[in-house]
Amino acid sequence: MEITAPAHWHAVDFISDLHLQASEPQTLAALERYLAHTPAQALFILGDLFEVWVGDDALQSPTGIETQVARMLHQASERLDLYIMCGNRDFLMGERLLAACGARALPDPSVLQLGGTRWLLAHGDAQCLADKPYQAFRLQVRSAAWQADFLSQPLDMRQALARHMRAQSEAQKMQLAQARTPWIDLDHGACLALLAAQGADHMVHGHTHQPAQHDLGQGHVRWVLSDWDLGANPPRAEVLRLHAARSTPQRLTLAAGQATP
Repeated sequence: MEITAPAHWHAVDFISDLHLQASEPQTLAALERYLAHTPAQALFILGDLFEVWVGDDALQSPTGIETQVARMLHQASERLDLYIMCGNRDFLMGERLLAACGARALPDPSVLQLGGTRWLLAHGDAQCLADKPYQAFRLQVRSAAWQADFLSQPLDMRQALARHMRAQSEAQKMQLAQARTPWIDLDHGACLALLAAQGADHMVHGHTHQPAQHDLGQGHVRWVLSDWDLGANPPRAEVLRLHAARSTPQRLTLAAGQATP
């Protein structure tokens, strides 16, 4: 997808990797405060809005966190343009959820043209080429056959499987941390190739939870978004804001209890 920012978009926000779940109410509350007060005219969520998404029928509970999130996003969509990209945790988000959120689907990758600059938007997991086991898993679960089989199972079974997979993932993270295994970053060549293919100037993505600004050379910069965890010590939550009149984004910290950066 290619989006040309309309004239009234003076500020555009990017966030990702909120990993929303019922066990982390502080992060959900921070999102609600942010949505109510951001001065941006458009918001791009670049993947992993939810810790896991097992199918749009998760919206059937009127009091579940899924319905709460959809409700607050839909309210925000009445005054700003909202785009949501699937991540590696919530790649099963479908049209029903997007409609409930008042959002438009944002394919991975997409390009935003704003203020004379072309910004490549991605989640980032597809460019972590050195993580070969994950890339094999990604190929499997993104296939239509796998998704059809998974979604055909009862909701409670899918939720139980998701809990099991999350537990495995957390155990693996702990093992890697104890072994001090370096985290896998996006492949430099893959990012440059993607920028060239899309005719883009700079890249914005999430996934790695390693907020930074990387010079890719050839005049290109890769901006990495922060994850959100307001229950952590110290709490984490950042917004990357683009202004139509500026060439460089602002990295803004949203502190616990703060309404807007």
